[in-house]
Formats: sequence, C-alpha cells, structure tokens
Amino acid sequence: MTPLPIAVAPQAPATASVFTQRFSSTPRGARLARRLALHQLDAWGVPHGTTASDTVAVLVAELAANAVTHGRVPGRDFELVVRLAGRTLRIEVSDARGERRPPAGGLAEPAPLAEEGRGLLLVGALADRWEVLDRACVGKTVVAELDLPL
Repeated sequence: MTPLPIAVAPQAPATASVFTQRFSSTPRGARLARRLALHQLDAWGVPHGTTASDTVAVLVAELAANAVTHGRVPGRDFELVVRLAGRTLRIEVSDARGERRPPAGGLAEPAPLAEEGRGLLLVGALADRWEVLDRACVGKTVVAELDLPL
C-alpha cells in the first residue's frame, strides 16, 4: 500500500538574527550597549534615524540604565541580546540582581517632582510587549518586543 502524498504549502524560511554582548555595569557600558545595538540594527536593514531605530535607542538606553542603576552587583556584567525574527525585534537585558523587580500589579506613577521611576513607564509606552523573567542562574531579564513596520 502506497501512502498518499501530503501537500505542503511553501513557506519562507524562518531566519533570526541575534546580537549578544556583555557590558560592564557602568554608565559607559550602558551607553556602549545602546550604540552597538543601533549599529547592529543598521547592519540588519533598520537604518539610523528611523522611527524604529529611535524607539530601540530609547528602549535599550532605559533597560541598560536600569540594569546598571538597580541591577548592579559588583564584579558582574549585564547582558544585552537583540533578536530580529521576521518583523519582531526582541530586546533582552539581563542583570545579576533578581530582588529589584517592578510590582506585579503594574507600575505606579511617580510623584510629579520625583527624579526617578519613569524608565519602565517609557518602556511600557514604547514597546508592543514587555515582561520581567527570572534568569536560569541568578538575576532577572527584562524583555521588550517591538513589531517593526512592513
């Protein structure tokens, strides 16, 4: 008995581009993370100065600054992963401190004259999705996703 052939619709190959780098948990490391992420996006065809590139600049800057300011453990770096899969750009920033997390019920508005507390509000406003994940070893990873225009 010969099995019937199964018709399979042709699909475009699934490709993903990934940039991963560790940076020192310093303001200089945070600035370098932003610059290298934008350079990599440009190499992937998302040019400097576009809305997508500018949005990614703010997202990486805020997440890296939070990792340096709130997630710093002396002697430990933070890690940036930028992943482009189809139209979805995923930014992951991991640090070694897991106990400082946004509240589960959402982010509270800071006082009008507060000097901090707006970074994740910006991330929430600019990203299409974002979340905080536990890392396998130690610490946390903040993930922000952006749907790129066609």
